[in-house]
Amino acid sequence: MKKVILSIFLSASCVAGAVAQEVQDLEVQYNPNSLNPIPLYEQHYKVRVWRNIDLKEKQNKGFFAKNGELSKLISDAVKSGELADIYANDSLTTKISKEDFLGRLVAEQAAVYDQWDPNRDWYTDDLTTYNGKNYRALRDNRGVTPGAEGTDEDWAVTSQGSGIEYQVADMSNVHMMEDIIFDRRRSRLYYDIQAVEIIIPGAKTNTNIDVSLGWFKYKDLEKLFRNNIPKAVWFNWQNTAQNKNFADAFLLRLFHGTIYKVQNPDDETIDDVYRANGRPYREGVWAREWTEVQLMEKEHNLWEF
Repeated sequence: MKKVILSIFLSASCVAGAVAQEVQDLEVQYNPNSLNPIPLYEQHYKVRVWRNIDLKEKQNKGFFAKNGELSKLISDAVKSGELADIYANDSLTTKISKEDFLGRLVAEQAAVYDQWDPNRDWYTDDLTTYNGKNYRALRDNRGVTPGAEGTDEDWAVTSQGSGIEYQVADMSNVHMMEDIIFDRRRSRLYYDIQAVEIIIPGAKTNTNIDVSLGWFKYKDLEKLFRNNIPKAVWFNWQNTAQNKNFADAFLLRLFHGTIYKVQNPDDETIDDVYRANGRPYREGVWAREWTEVQLMEKEHNLWEF
């Protein structure tokens, strides 16, 4: 009887161990951030690249049609709570809050330079939007009697005014991180998009430095696109009968993105490498295009497997 119980116990332990090992193997073999993960044992070749997609570029205008902008859909989804997970960087481990995201959207904060004093100048600074552009309004209220009818004392005396968000047209750059994987079983190259970052170019900011609104897992974005079919429309300006969902447009590679970084031990961009060697900027631009050509040649050579 004892032998039977011991045998059952050992069998159960083996089964539990096998299940635990299988779960662990799945976590190791499959990338949790991939939309259609390819197991590690079937990956003959893999390289991670980062691309810069200018949504105002002619080939990318389908993602940036008037009132149907990709960046607007994403920012609206964050505001509504439909898109909850926002990440600080492309590691996709550290999250930022919704409030932090909304704070990054503020282009400039209005303020009152000075409160009322009869012996001093009184200037009120405010921001306003007209015809899709932001303007600064500076009002000179010298000589106005406090409390007099028709004065602006009530709204002007404040320490901080309202802020104005960046316009949708300002959110015109996207950074994409993706894995290029050659599947040995299917003998085919796959582009596995991992994450997307919304960028406000430095030309539109006060500091002339790019502003990152945050990184998003592409798995979350793909779900957002599928759930918002009337809004997530890639506009085909040559044939509107063939408009597509953003998710399908990404799947079909209907965009142009310049590679600005390839995974490397120093985590340097292509421009960083050339600047460190004292090379002129134009050589960094050529290197980006040359990197794309090298990857195409690599794909061609992998067809032999």
